[in-house]
Amino acid sequence: MTISREIRLAARPTGEPTAADFELATAEVPERLGAGQLLVRNTWMSVDPYMRGRMDDAPSYIAPFQLGAPLEGSAIGEVVASASPDVPVGATVTHFLGWREYSVVDAAVATVVDTSLAPADAYLGPLGATGLTAYAALTRTAPVREGDVVLVSAAAGAVGSVAGQIARELGASRVIGSAGGPAKTKKLLDSFGYDAAVDHRAGGLSEQLAQAAPDGVDVYLDSVGGDHLEAAIDAIRPGGRIALVGAISTYNATAPAPGPRNLFHAAKQEATLRGMLVTSHLGLFPEWIGRAAPLLADGTLRTEQTVVDGIERAPEAFIGVLRGANTGKMLVRIDAGAADA
Repeated sequence: MTISREIRLAARPTGEPTAADFELATAEVPERLGAGQLLVRNTWMSVDPYMRGRMDDAPSYIAPFQLGAPLEGSAIGEVVASASPDVPVGATVTHFLGWREYSVVDAAVATVVDTSLAPADAYLGPLGATGLTAYAALTRTAPVREGDVVLVSAAAGAVGSVAGQIARELGASRVIGSAGGPAKTKKLLDSFGYDAAVDHRAGGLSEQLAQAAPDGVDVYLDSVGGDHLEAAIDAIRPGGRIALVGAISTYNATAPAPGPRNLFHAAKQEATLRGMLVTSHLGLFPEWIGRAAPLLADGTLRTEQTVVDGIERAPEAFIGVLRGANTGKMLVRIDAGAADA
């Protein structure tokens, strides 16, 4: 018999999640699969800020997590049993049933990836949904044009660390990133190709941005909301574009978060503020991987990971993402082999 450890939602958090909101449990792995199913031994899983919204019992663009049930999210692993003629044993696949060591996945919703092109974990980061988010945001939602000044918030995170480099590839003349603390702002300049960095923990966000972009910005990729969005609207040039990708500053709020107080300035500048869900752009995956994989292989696309080992530490990794503990993509490396009995 094979036992799989998994993380279940034990309680719906109020404010910031705590360890008590999660439960480490075990489940038996089925000995037989249904037609078209795969048994995947997960090797890596992703934790992402949007998961905080799914912990609340509230309507959104994706269903909430269920109490007492394992959480879900992107994962990658090896197929160890297959009842699908299309996916052989030994294939590496991505899927959406993370937060567990073994997953029974319908082959129709699993994606076989080429690990000769890039390491498996890259398909959860730069070649996964976070990389695609950056690419779609800056080519579709708030397209970068030659000579633009581009601002990216959460610029040392999974999306932002890739977004600045994409902006440069698309012809931006100046790329500015916001991050928290001197270590991260230094990383923006030294590793991720940013021309200027704003430390939001130092205060005076609007003043820092005015120094970094004295003539304003054309494109803003917003993953933070709140004061970042307000500062970006103050700085937006006529005809500027803002991609509303996330609002991590509000995810743990226990009262309605204040919105930007200067929305009419966006109207005066004839700027656009457009929301973006990566799920609406999944058709761009082949284009993005085809473009990014060679850049990743030759070192042109620079990425980093923050890795936490063990399924039992997945809640710790998730809470860390919400606190800004990661540089680049936060991943959990899973050791499922220890669960065989």
